[in-house]
Amino acid sequence: MTGRRRPSPRLLAGAFGLAALGDLCALLAGSETAHAAFKPLLMPLLAAYVLTRRGPRLLLAALLFGWGGDTLLLLDTDATFLAGMGSFAVGHVCYLALFRRHGSANGASRARGAVIVAAYALALVVTVALLWPDLPADMRGPVAGYSLLLTAMALGATTLGPVAAAGGALFLLSDTLIATGVAAWPQLPRPDFAIMLTYLAAQALLARGVLAAHQRIGTGTAVSSADSATTTPSAITSPRAGA
Repeated sequence: MTGRRRPSPRLLAGAFGLAALGDLCALLAGSETAHAAFKPLLMPLLAAYVLTRRGPRLLLAALLFGWGGDTLLLLDTDATFLAGMGSFAVGHVCYLALFRRHGSANGASRARGAVIVAAYALALVVTVALLWPDLPADMRGPVAGYSLLLTAMALGATTLGPVAAAGGALFLLSDTLIATGVAAWPQLPRPDFAIMLTYLAAQALLARGVLAAHQRIGTGTAVSSADSATTTPSAITSPRAGA
């Protein structure tokens, strides 16, 4: 007797795409009920796709901690906001461990790498300094600490190449938009749509970047230190991760 057949990666990628489209349409329509129905499906579907692609367990963990944050933020209280931030923070730690395992700084010159580090450090300092006076007093410490970890994750994503780097940058943008809402800054029309659009793209691109690096190492094509001088980020390629 044959075992039950697993869903194909293409089917799960399509399901993630449809759920993402449904959630974004719900936000544009202002339907909180539909948003609450679609949002908890997103990261489990992306994690299921990663599972069918035999992705690393830490990537599954990062996505599922993202799901925990997504679900907690739906409850819209100060306590669940902090708990959701904590869940996302654990996900960022998982990503950092993945970047340490699979990433490489070989594709960037030392000068370019220093510029990237300086740019992210400046973005962190300026963002926290601008937000600080307008944040509730009990949120300042958690937001600053989370921002430091988030920026480290976005910076670490650059070691996997342009796809993951774009994902890290979009995650930073998405959570910065959330922070401006906490600080009660003026918002764009439908800020929740912009937040989810950048967040979903971020998670999908990060998953794609990690899967590409994991596949490259798994097939024995990882670059050795002796070849580091000729390696570039453009060497990282992979099928789409379901965005």
